[in-house]
Order: sequence, then structure tokens, then C-alpha cells
Amino acid sequence: MMEHGAPVLLGFAALGYLLGSVPFGLLLTRAAGFGDIRRVGSGNIGATNVLRAGNRALAVATLLLDAGKGFAAVLLGSWLGGTAAGLIAGAVLGHVFPLWLRFRGGKGVATGMGVLLAAAWWIGLLAGAVWLLVAWMRRVSSAGALAAFAAAPVFAAFLAPTGVAWLALGIGALVFIRHEANIRRLIAGTEPRIGSHR
Repeated sequence: MMEHGAPVLLGFAALGYLLGSVPFGLLLTRAAGFGDIRRVGSGNIGATNVLRAGNRALAVATLLLDAGKGFAAVLLGSWLGGTAAGLIAGAVLGHVFPLWLRFRGGKGVATGMGVLLAAAWWIGLLAGAVWLLVAWMRRVSSAGALAAFAAAPVFAAFLAPTGVAWLALGIGALVFIRHEANIRRLIAGTEPRIGSHR
């Protein structure tokens, strides 16, 4: 593993931030003639809200591209600077707080999953399985996402290196913070179901 000082690691963090801040949901829906996705449903730029715009193909493309940028950021950082640089380069902060959207981005779920898959694929797969299972059972996307990112740090604590466990914990905390309103609606029983246009 290569050793780096703080300035170099900050550079990898900046690289990950820039990759993560590409708003694929917004770009795809605009290119397809749907206008500004932030004016639809929840106002989020992620795949779930793109689905609310009524186009499943665009939603799937958004999901894959958002996950892909997280995956690519970790792989690129690891290739250029080693394991620590790869973990630092995780793109979730850029997705959640993109500079060009006045720091109002997505909720970090797909991008966070891509980061986990690149950092420790088995942790990403386990978390993804939890996400799909809970979302399928509850028919609520946010419930699946929250369950997945609550489980990921636990999986990582037992099955992955310490750095991955801390990364999973950090991503999980960020996802929960960004889902504050969803958590309130889940408790109240008013959270929209998958496929709903609310």
C-alpha cells in the first residue's frame, strides 16, 4: 500500500468529489425532454425520482450511472494511489452536495452502493441484497436503502478491513441524514411506494 501525506489524500478526495457530482439523473431527464427532474415528485435527482417521472429506462440508466461513478472513483483512486486513496476517493459527498447544483444533490444510495462494491464487492453485494429484499417486501425504496446502509457497516465490521468498515459507517450516516424526511414519513406511514408519482 502506498503511503501519502494529507495534501495528496485531499487531492484524491477532490477527484472523487468531482466524479460524484455529475448529476446523471438531471442530465438524462433533460436530454430526454422531461425538463428539470427537481420539479417532479420529491425533487431529488436520483433514480427513484426519475422513475416517478414515468420512464423506467431512464431510471435504470440513472441508477447504473450513479452507482458507476462511485465504483469508478474508488477504482481510479486505488489505481493511482493505492487502497487508502481509493477509499478517500469515494464519490458520495460529490453526489449529495454537488457544487454546480448549489450543494443540493441526491441521497447517496446508488453512488454509495457503487463505492461499497468497489471497496469490498462482497459487502456491496450483501448490502444490495438487503436493499432489494426490504424494498420488495415493503414496496418502499427508502426503506430498502435505509436497511441496506444500516446493515453495511455491520457486515463490514466482521467481513472487511477496518478502512472499509469506517467507509461504510460514514456512507451510512450520510444516507440516513439525507433521508431524514423519508424516515419521518416512514414512521407516519405516508412514504410513497415504488412506482408512485407522488
